[in-house]
Amino acid sequence: MIASVYSLILLFFSCLVHLSKSQPFLGINYGLTADNLPPPSASAKLLQSTTFQKVRLYGSDPAVIKALANTGIEIVIGASNGDVPGLASDPSFARSWVQTNVVPYYPASKIVLIAVGNEITTFGDNNLMSQLLPAMKNVQSALEAVSLGGGKIKVSTVHVMSVLAGSDPPSAAVFKPEHADILKGLLEFNSETGSPFAVNPYPFFAYQDDRRPETLAYCLFQPNPGRVDPKSNLKYMNMFDAQVDAVYSALNSIGFKDVEIVVAETGWPYKGDPDEAGATVENARAYNKNLIAHLKSGSGTPLMPGRVIDTYLFALYDENLKPGKGSERAFGLFRPDLTMTYDIGLTKTTNNQTSMAPVSPTTPRLPPAAAPTRQTLPAPPQMILPSPVTPSHKNSGQTDVHNSTPRSASLAHICRSLSISTSMLFLSVLYALII
Repeated sequence: MIASVYSLILLFFSCLVHLSKSQPFLGINYGLTADNLPPPSASAKLLQSTTFQKVRLYGSDPAVIKALANTGIEIVIGASNGDVPGLASDPSFARSWVQTNVVPYYPASKIVLIAVGNEITTFGDNNLMSQLLPAMKNVQSALEAVSLGGGKIKVSTVHVMSVLAGSDPPSAAVFKPEHADILKGLLEFNSETGSPFAVNPYPFFAYQDDRRPETLAYCLFQPNPGRVDPKSNLKYMNMFDAQVDAVYSALNSIGFKDVEIVVAETGWPYKGDPDEAGATVENARAYNKNLIAHLKSGSGTPLMPGRVIDTYLFALYDENLKPGKGSERAFGLFRPDLTMTYDIGLTKTTNNQTSMAPVSPTTPRLPPAAAPTRQTLPAPPQMILPSPVTPSHKNSGQTDVHNSTPRSASLAHICRSLSISTSMLFLSVLYALII
């Protein structure tokens, strides 16, 4: 009896320690394709005033990496698509790249991942795709040569959702046959080194192809009827979970379900061109705020219950030099003068608690007027808008639904479910048992 009570006490205090931490799952993309951004030092201070624990860079700008030194913020740096051929063919180039872009800054600047290339499958260059794995292996070897391997700094690449042949229903998702061999090699590398499979799901782009009001609500984590995967009989209440589970199913289909999934980019533009439905401040606020609340709840996805996916929002600032549609230049959460574009509760309060209290992930809102209704329920694959720099267009293979094999809830999930009142009741029961 006493042993059981002590076990409960240990669990409770483990939960308290877990809850005292900030949101380690939450990151932000920091792109530099602009001519009006504040200096990196100002951006570093801005980031420290928020609940972001991770930053993803698309390159390895030394001023930015230095500015983030000693902040405790984890950093993802990138090797450009143009660097891939050199990294693949010449191990000495990979060693030089690591000596230049990593060694001078680590560990003061907390570099945790190098993304070799970005959305390479988007461009249809089979030769470049074939060089991706050798490039990653050479970078990994270069890290090991300076004692930064072994999980200190991991190596991966970032994929667009169109690597999937389809994502509806999620439980039936598979990778496109033309990418299968390349992806199998990359995933073997991910599995062997413990690095993540990074992908960019964007419900916004799925909504562009299915503009019904119920689809908008589904994309924004707002009240909706949900969508059932007929294969697994699991029900999805939001597009983000469906997209992530589609990736999980595709990984599972080729034997790599244990490779970690990271959402390298996701977001919603606050404005766009006239033909870009739903690109409003209200919708951008709803998507990002409800996504954070959903992640913070610890519920996971239907196929991965209790698992919180590391997620990098797009983006810290607008990038006014990016090509493409108007939305490409309107994802920023902050303006160049460091003020918020809109408030989603990211600022730390004075007592070092975050303003993102656990809440039910929705404030019911009526969706804005949408384009004429279609009759088919599933959202068709969205369009890909390739961009050579910090692409935020992404996604075909957007989905509606999911698969099975539930797992037991993690300690984190149990802890997140404890409210203050529940905690007090729990302590009272323990006290009575001890007395």
